[in-house]
Amino acid sequence: MNIAVAVKVVPDDQDIAVTSDRTLDYSKAHQIVSEYDLNAIEAATLLAEEAGATLYAVSASNAKADDLKVKKSILSRGPAELRMIADDAFAFADSRTTARALASLVRGIGEVDLVVCGDGSADMYAGQVDVQLAAELDLPVINAVSSIKLEDGAVVVERTLSDVVEEIEVPLPAVVAVTPECAFPRIAGMREILAAGKKPATVTSAADAGVDTSAAVETASITAPELAERKRQVFDMKNDGDFDAFASAVAAAVRA
Repeated sequence: MNIAVAVKVVPDDQDIAVTSDRTLDYSKAHQIVSEYDLNAIEAATLLAEEAGATLYAVSASNAKADDLKVKKSILSRGPAELRMIADDAFAFADSRTTARALASLVRGIGEVDLVVCGDGSADMYAGQVDVQLAAELDLPVINAVSSIKLEDGAVVVERTLSDVVEEIEVPLPAVVAVTPECAFPRIAGMREILAAGKKPATVTSAADAGVDTSAAVETASITAPELAERKRQVFDMKNDGDFDAFASAVAAAVRA
């Protein structure tokens, strides 16, 4: 049995600078595994361990993702092998382009019984890659999965909705997208990190992989939100009338 988990490498948002014109400067940002995909890796690892399956990590990320520390971060958490397309064409790729690349990587593995994704990525959180990946592979898909287990020839999942918990059984092969609550990521120890360096990791460019990177949508711009002007108005409850003034100000702000 083969399981694949989709992993995106993104710039660490703590290192992203906002310039004077509100554009984002990524030049000093370190590359990390998208936090939502850490949950997906853990969920897929637990399934693979229980089923005795081989777990592959597949990634279509920016060129800086081809980094030893990043690759060890992925492989030390459970996957037996990493297959990655590292290309700047995927720095801000739309969901369709990313799904197309991931589908190519999944097909390259051969027969894959289950593909696990995170519900979204830490940079854009479009929440569309899982459904478009399933469309590319012509497989059924379930998202917002909060619990998952394998049964004979099927995957059984739970989806926690606002007023009900759904239980759905889908025959394999299939694609699932898990929420952070599905599995909490493990912290790799030194033994796992050292072992990760010996696991196979194949990295290629989009051109060498033969992946079409033409965009389905055009991104006009990516900017930080404009900061609201602060009134810097302070109310002192010790002063007569300030409480009423504060209450009036809050009421006016709520109505605005």
